[in-house]
Amino acid sequence: MGSRSIRSGATDGGMGFVSGLPSTMHAAVIHRHGGPEVLSYEEVPRPEPGPGEALIRVRATSINRLDLWARSGPPVPIFPWTEPDFPIISGSDCAGEVVALGPGVTNVHVGQRVVLYPAIYRGTCDYCRAGEQTQCLDYRIFGEHTDGAMAEYAVVQANNLLPLPDHVSFTDAAAMPIAYTTAWRMLITAGQLRAGESVLILGVGGGVGSAALRIARRAGATVYATASLPEKRRLAEEHGAAATFDPSAGPISEWVLEQTDGRGVDIVVDPLGATWRESIRSLGRGGRLVCCGATAGNQPQFDIREVYQRHRRIIGAPMGNWDDFTQVMHLLFAGEITPIIDSVFPLERVADAHRRAESRESFGKVVITV
Repeated sequence: MGSRSIRSGATDGGMGFVSGLPSTMHAAVIHRHGGPEVLSYEEVPRPEPGPGEALIRVRATSINRLDLWARSGPPVPIFPWTEPDFPIISGSDCAGEVVALGPGVTNVHVGQRVVLYPAIYRGTCDYCRAGEQTQCLDYRIFGEHTDGAMAEYAVVQANNLLPLPDHVSFTDAAAMPIAYTTAWRMLITAGQLRAGESVLILGVGGGVGSAALRIARRAGATVYATASLPEKRRLAEEHGAAATFDPSAGPISEWVLEQTDGRGVDIVVDPLGATWRESIRSLGRGGRLVCCGATAGNQPQFDIREVYQRHRRIIGAPMGNWDDFTQVMHLLFAGEITPIIDSVFPLERVADAHRRAESRESFGKVVITV
């Protein structure tokens, strides 16, 4: 995480530069690394939108690994990672209403319901011109490298806002951007999943795992999944998994080969990292391992001959581009996908929300309403 600070609003006797709005707001602030107890629900200055920016009245956000790591520090070094400058307001997912606009903003208007695409990018490099915003040479993430949405108000890049239809709840919208855009990128854009193929999802109870389950089933895939607890395995099957497995019960790849009559699966969704050996061995010939994280370790040991001799591919697929985001959000708008939501907490109970998200029992997204 780079240099950051809580952006100050006005201090003009209770009203900010934006007419009718208070100069302060409540936010969940992190002042140091630690457990959920270090989260502080407190009053801070409200930010002001600058050129090309919009001020959002946040109505909902959700917890991602980025939020947990901002609070606790990452379990393994993240590339590229530097220690953050405290205090931090995290929160990369953001749904709410536009309450003020900075100079030059014309794509949204005050009072509009919106949801945010969380990538921050230059817009002028070759990757951006090709539509690959998350490959930008200056790529950053709202709520990780800037103050985020764990607050009553947030300043965002106006060009990253997508209008939110009235029939879509802020809660559902806030559960989608990070996890579902990432899962869409992994399976559809990068993995090129086709109807009739098979998918193995590791850690199906997490935000990306549960999103991948939703997306893979909609695409017509047969889904196998791993989860450590019986209740998580039950929920995965309730949401469409053909079969589930406890990874502590033995090698995952042996179970997958049993389930597929020795063939293996076409795609493995692996956000864990340390599991690559079993992920690769679970693939059929020409299979694709798509990865977006290293929550269980970042230095897996495997035999590269098991990759090239069987025509397998390893594909890095972190959060997707603007097209990935808009495609998955429009599926939500059309009612074709709804997020799996584990629980909903108010912002003042952010510490409890972190505890739930870190627990082994949670399945799907933990959402915070503001």
